[in-house]
Amino acid sequence: MITFDVITIFPDSIKGYLEESIIGRAEKKKLIKIRLHDLRSFSESKHKKVDDRPYGGGPGMVLMLQPLVSAMDHVAKVLGSGAKKSETEVVVFAAGGKQFDQKTADLWARRRKHLVFVCGHYEGIDARLVPILKKSGWKVNELSIGPYVLTGGEVPAMAVIDAVSRRLPGALGKEESVEERRHGVGVPVFTRPEVFARRGKKYRVPEELLSGNHRAIEKWRLEHKAK
Repeated sequence: MITFDVITIFPDSIKGYLEESIIGRAEKKKLIKIRLHDLRSFSESKHKKVDDRPYGGGPGMVLMLQPLVSAMDHVAKVLGSGAKKSETEVVVFAAGGKQFDQKTADLWARRRKHLVFVCGHYEGIDARLVPILKKSGWKVNELSIGPYVLTGGEVPAMAVIDAVSRRLPGALGKEESVEERRHGVGVPVFTRPEVFARRGKKYRVPEELLSGNHRAIEKWRLEHKAK
């Protein structure tokens, strides 16, 4: 089982997605466990403030160091003394981080028991967090899910949880349901009806897929998979 701990200021924004469909079923099967941690509950300020203006000026706000460190200390206690930091990956989502890919999802599904996600927001997080965590013995990855900028780490956290969870045996029900193991990622797929008419034009399912010839079907899929 893999445990996902998510530190975020918007836990409700991701709770619904994680409780539905494949991810929700995987948790019910005890293949995964998801814990959401509201960053505001770790703030020591009177009004539970978690962000402040950046030193040196500039627009926007930055997530403060104290709530982030306290949240990670809490996660360490929840994981318990039996948790091995070598089996735990702390992911800090950042626009300039290493890009997440399928190879990383496969690796974490096989080798990690705990994944901790720190969801930045606004203009990011206090840059001292990463060296503090590394000094404490955590394995830390600064990660991005693509060559673009998002407003927060919540969407990346959901994407990574999804990508890793579906690689666990039993998560999809049948092993052959994992598309990339069968014929690669990005192969066009079709279902009934065989012919769909719209505005005088007919859209047909490729003949090879209707032939029943497994060799021809596999050849077609190899020719049409995403490069």
